[in-house]
Amino acid sequence: MTKIAFRPRRSCLYIPGANARALEKAKSLDADVLVFDLEDAVAPDVKAEARSSVAAAVRAGGYGAREIVVRVNALDSEWGGLDLDAALAARPDAILLPKVTCAGDIACAAAGGLPVWAMIEMPLAILNIGEIAAAAGLAALVVGTNDLAKEMRAVATPRREAFQTALALTVTAARAHGRAAIDGVFNALRDDPGFANECEQGRALGFDGKSLIHPSQIDIANRVFAPRADEIAEARAIVAAFDAPENAGKGVLRVGGKMAERLHLEEARNCLALADRLCE
Repeated sequence: MTKIAFRPRRSCLYIPGANARALEKAKSLDADVLVFDLEDAVAPDVKAEARSSVAAAVRAGGYGAREIVVRVNALDSEWGGLDLDAALAARPDAILLPKVTCAGDIACAAAGGLPVWAMIEMPLAILNIGEIAAAAGLAALVVGTNDLAKEMRAVATPRREAFQTALALTVTAARAHGRAAIDGVFNALRDDPGFANECEQGRALGFDGKSLIHPSQIDIANRVFAPRADEIAEARAIVAAFDAPENAGKGVLRVGGKMAERLHLEEARNCLALADRLCE
């Protein structure tokens, strides 16, 4: 199993790059990741203004421990190259690249020296998911379910049946290559039970967190994607059991009425590492 870096990414909130008030308000929000968006959330006639505003916000800082990611426009668009240059000069934590279809797309953005996140929102990206996840410079895969629905001509349902293959392949590829995996957005703003259910589904699939479109979704995402008290207690018990001198060299132990193997020990340590980061 590839070792994963445990920076919390439970809640990844998109912030419209042209909205100065939202960029400022984001400094007080509890999201783990802020995605300053220059693509879908920005109309063509204000792309340049948004680019300048986002670059200035990144340079000014004030966002604390939150991870700052800039989503640029597609590199083959009229804005993509300018967006990428501005973002690289401002030095956010990562660049989010939309419309990725192959590993070569990552190479173009990664040449600037910042970690790259890839939007998995095109059918061809799903077919090439292994090579994309393996690309040098890649740090995270982010599912774009809205674009996938459009491109696949699929119907979005509460259980997301049309996207199960894409979601599972994305998580599998991310884990195979040590990348983070972020689930797609939930479009309804006044359906907390529906949003919570989709977060639970994403967590069960193995995602690290959820893409968000509104600050009202942060608390639920943070709660669902955080280790739970019973999981932390079980993890501590597993680590303690394997660390006990009398169990040195053993591959399988009985812990709390369950069989625990070395693979469970690694999972337990991962759980505790994330829990520790959330307590910092």
